[in-house]
Amino acid sequence: MPVTAPEGLPRYHVLTGPDDAKFCHRVSEAIALGYQLHGGPALTFNGESVIEAQALVWPT
Repeated sequence: MPVTAPEGLPRYHVLTGPDDAKFCHRVSEAIALGYQLHGGPALTFNGESVIEAQALVWPT
């Protein structure tokens, strides 16, 4: 696996968004590209819905 992330993407990034199927698909797509989860997700409530954040890293 290459040391640099694909298409000029950073080696580390955080995905955020509502805790829904679309968010899960975004994380799954990043994993399919070769990213790995970095720790567990963080969750918060904005008064209306749950917002999730997931850090991902490109393996070196």
